[in-house]
Formats: sequence, C-alpha cells, structure tokens
Amino acid sequence: MALAKTKKKEIISKHKVTKSDTGSDEVQIALLTERINGLSGHFEKNVKDHHSRYGLIKMVSRRKKLLKHLNREAPEKYQKIIATLDLRK
Repeated sequence: MALAKTKKKEIISKHKVTKSDTGSDEVQIALLTERINGLSGHFEKNVKDHHSRYGLIKMVSRRKKLLKHLNREAPEKYQKIIATLDLRK
C-alpha cells in the first residue's frame, strides 16, 4: 500500500538530515517502517494474500539491510532511529 503524500512528507520532514533530504538511510527506514506497519491490518483481513506478503518480506529485508548499513557507518544515528521508531525491544 502506498503512503499518502501528506503522511510521506510528514515522515520525511521528521527524519531528514539536511534541508532537501529525501533519500538518506534514516528517511528510507522511517518510510519502510510506516509501510510495514500499515500492512499489518491488511493481513488480518486478507489472510490468503500471499502476493502482498511477499512484498512485505522484501520490505522487511530492505529495512534490515539499511539498518545494518547505518549501524556500521554511524552507530549513534542507528541508536537514535531505533529509539524513535521503536523497532527493537
């Protein structure tokens, strides 16, 4: 499911690093997290939607790779994004 433009702009403005930032690791992770959380309600209603489940798995693995890269390059930013998005328990 695609995000609404207003929701996407809100997420980008909240997590951007520079003024015109739309593609940093933090922004991409935040957008993927929002899309992943949005699909959870969809799967409660549509249990047999395996095609969307495959897309969800791809999004989760993409977010995992981005988090791994961010942890390797900037551990302090990694800790900040983990706390902000409440990903790790």
